[in-house]
This record gives sequence, C-alpha cells and structure tokens, in this order.
Amino acid sequence: MKKLLHVYSFELGNYFKSKSYMISTILICVLAIIAISMPAIISAVKGGDSGEGDGSDKADSVFGESIALYDPEGIVTDDMVLSFGKTEIQRKDSEEQVKESVGAEDVAIGFVIRSTSEFDYYVFNRSMFDKAEEIFRTLMSTASTMKFCTENNLDYEEIERLNADHIVCNELVLGKDSEDNYWYSYALVILVFMVIVMYGMMIATSVANEKSNRTVEILVTSTSSSSLLFGKVFAGATAILFQLGLIFTSILGAYQINKESLGGMLDVVFDIPADVLVTFAVFGLGGFLIYAFMYGALGGLVSKIEDLNKSAGTAQMLVMIIYFLVLFQMQEPDGILMKVLSYLPVSSYSAMFIRIAMGKVETWEIIVSAVILYASVVAMGFVAAKMFRNSTLRYGNPIQLSKAIKGLRTKGSNS
Repeated sequence: MKKLLHVYSFELGNYFKSKSYMISTILICVLAIIAISMPAIISAVKGGDSGEGDGSDKADSVFGESIALYDPEGIVTDDMVLSFGKTEIQRKDSEEQVKESVGAEDVAIGFVIRSTSEFDYYVFNRSMFDKAEEIFRTLMSTASTMKFCTENNLDYEEIERLNADHIVCNELVLGKDSEDNYWYSYALVILVFMVIVMYGMMIATSVANEKSNRTVEILVTSTSSSSLLFGKVFAGATAILFQLGLIFTSILGAYQINKESLGGMLDVVFDIPADVLVTFAVFGLGGFLIYAFMYGALGGLVSKIEDLNKSAGTAQMLVMIIYFLVLFQMQEPDGILMKVLSYLPVSSYSAMFIRIAMGKVETWEIIVSAVILYASVVAMGFVAAKMFRNSTLRYGNPIQLSKAIKGLRTKGSNS
C-alpha cells in the first residue's frame, strides 16, 4: 500500500507540474466563462453605444439587412415584414429582378409571391440554421387569412383571437421529460467519451515511455508492477476529477451570474437534477477506471512509442463502438439493446446513465449494474497488472494481445 501511495503521489505531481495540463485547464475555464458571458458583454457594449435610441429597439430581422420582394397582387405589406425586425424591403417588378439581386448578393434573400398559398424563396448560400422560409410561411398564412376576412366582411381580430384562445394546454410532466433531458444527456455522454480516450491514451503513453527508455527496469526494482499501474490509473482519475470539477464550477458559476441576460436559454443543459449528476459521477468514474486499466495494459505491450497507436487500437475501437451504439439508442432508452448495454461493464458507464436520465429503471437495476461495473474494474485491474508484469522486460516487436492473454492463462495454470 505504501508503494502504491508513493507511485500515486509521484504521478499526480507530474500532472500538476505539467504546463500543458494546467494551462489547458485554466484556458478552458476562462474561455467557458467568456463564452457564457458574451451575450451580457455584447449587451453592455451596445447599451453604451446606443444612448440615443428611438425607443423602438427592434431586434435584428430574421430576414437579414435587406430582402427583394416581388408581390404583384400586394398580398404582403411592409408592416408585416417589419414586424419580424428591421430590414430594407426592395420591391421588384419581376421574378427575374429578384433572382438577379440575390445572385449578385445585393440583398440577403428574396421572395416571389405567386398567390396567398404559394411563394418562391431565393437565397444565395443557405445556412444550416436558416429560419427565413419558415418565418415567411407564417407571414403568408397571416396575409392569406387577412385577405379572406376582407373579401368576406369578417373581423380578422376576432378570428385571430378565436384561433389563439380556443385551446389551452397545461402540460404536467409527472415523471421524466425525455425531450428536456436529451441535451444534457447527450453532452455528458460525449464528455465521458472524450475523457476516456484522452486520459486513457495519456496513461498508455506514460507506460510505453517508461518502457521505451527502460525507466521501468529501475522502477520495478523498488516497487511492484501492480503498484506502478494502479498508481498511474488512480492518479489519472484524480487529475480528471480535479480538472472537470474546476471546469464545471467555472461554467455553472458563470451561467448563474449571466442567467438573466441569457434568458434561461441554457437551462435545458445546465439544470441537471442532483440524482442524475451523482449517477453520472459513479458510472462515469467506473467506466474510466476499467478503460484506464485496459489502456495501461496495452501500453505495456509495446517497446516503442510509435507502436502505441496500433496496440491501443483495440481499446479505441471498443470505446468508439460503445459510443455510437449508445448515441443511436438514446431515443429508445428503454429498448432491449440499451438494457443489455446498461449491464455490460464496458458500456454501462453511459448506457445506464442514459436510462436513469431519460428512461424507466428500477433501483435494483442501478445497484446490480454498479456492482457489476466496479467488480469488473477490480478484475480488469488485476488482469492488467499481470499483463503489465509479464511484458515489463520484454522488448522488440509489439506483443500481440492474443499472446499476452495466452501468457496469462499459462502463468495461471503454472501457478
């Protein structure tokens, strides 16, 4: 135990002495705070520059700075367009003029209105988040209703009031709201995937480095190979908890300070229930440990750093497969495949978390899954330590995983 603590403190000290580790942690925290505070900063700058406002303070138009409009029947008025924000309206005399203006990028977008139920939308380069067509469709619906009311001597305001007030829905979610929970679940699954890959490779690289420069030959004379591997893995886990804790604290603190300026728009991501966070921490830590031992063992199979990617490819491939399987099944958290994945130790770290956050799961299922996961962590730790010990003083070509496993069986039968 004393040797393990020595290795643990030494490896953890290396993390905190590493400039890349500390700089990246501080940089991520600072960038996250700036990103979340940006709306408030922009609002403050604009507020200082626009002291002589006209009182209208309309938002920027969804249609851009200017639009071209061909409306031979006069269905859409300027006021209708301006109700969605300030924009320059260029009335054209033909469809060709609209097309030319958009093609020359003289205007942001263009519309050709053919009737109250049909229009053409012209855009030069359409962005992924373009909402102009959808908004103009709503505008056309309003124009169509107004024209119908005028032609039939109906009160448009009364009809609008009837459409708006006729049906009232009060949504009361007694259990879990999968739609709201989806986004923070998605973000946390990506987070744990990145942590496993990044820190797993760091542990594998550390092991391979010590073997390539023969430092391991000195280390194994003063401590056991098991203490060496366990110390590296536990130090990596501590470094992760420290880094993520600092980043999360910075992000959540910045969000609470700027929540009003953001209008609560990120509540769906940051308002995570405490029980979900606890289960994520428990299963996420277990998932990291089982893969960290795996990466450590695979790192010990090579004698040269350049061979590491080939050796660690097995773990990389397994992590990727689990990652995509879980993402593709997120919309069916109670499906058969997700239930199976939630009990397998190599996938339960994300699958069970998704079921807890978005699906229906009994308490006994969570306990059984957690027990299987941490029992597998212990088993993987001892298997990885044996593989590491068997390959410590073997140099030359990378040791094949199948031969390393066969060596374990041979050692086990001989003992």
